[in-house]
Amino acid sequence: MGTTQLESVPEPKYWHLRTVLSEALDSEFTVGEILPNERDLAARFGVARATLRQALEQLELEGRLQRRRGVGTTVAPPRVGVAVGTEQHAWPGAEDDVWQPTDCAPAVPPASVADALESGRDESVHIVRRSRVTHGQPVAAELLYIPQSSVPDLSGIDAPSGAARARAVLRELHRLELEGQESAVELGSARADDAKELDRLPGAPVLVVTTRYIAEGRTAALSVATYRADTCRLTFGDSGGVEIHEDPERRAS
Repeated sequence: MGTTQLESVPEPKYWHLRTVLSEALDSEFTVGEILPNERDLAARFGVARATLRQALEQLELEGRLQRRRGVGTTVAPPRVGVAVGTEQHAWPGAEDDVWQPTDCAPAVPPASVADALESGRDESVHIVRRSRVTHGQPVAAELLYIPQSSVPDLSGIDAPSGAARARAVLRELHRLELEGQESAVELGSARADDAKELDRLPGAPVLVVTTRYIAEGRTAALSVATYRADTCRLTFGDSGGVEIHEDPERRAS
């Protein structure tokens, strides 16, 4: 990568640097290649390290770069299409569900979750943890909050926690008739526990999909799924075939 004079550029320096770096990623680097350290990059482009970090963070947000523990900043592969909704409503854990349950234990949820479930803020709920892997890499972690009123007949289940109890809770949830589900997507930052599970650094950009499952006219379960923003392209509907790229040489399909 050659040096670039940024002083006369009217747009923010970090944004112009982001463009220069993006072009360099296309022409000089390959997927998985490690970038030079921040000090060397900042010196090469004649910018402050704070400006460089802004540009790198933007490229990470766009899925061009990945920060990996013990490795550094690498060139990211193309985003993987991950279906997060279909035209047919289904309970978590239904047939063909791609999520894998890892744990389940009763606990008091965050106040915002308790309010969404219309349960008491001090009332314990079942918290099911699930993970999702695509092409051999972890792409999402989920916390599924299920109030006790949604699964009242768990007394015969021996497993106090773990994947076995998670599956049992989900089976009991399926006894309710699902009336519908609503989802919302927002940009967030990875918390420490999510970052560890997703092999990311704390604070890395993530996509948070919140889904409310409705039965008997109330919220019977609430899912908060955290997806890696650097590797995932979320798709909705059965086909998930729409792609839009900024590059004019690549046409939307």
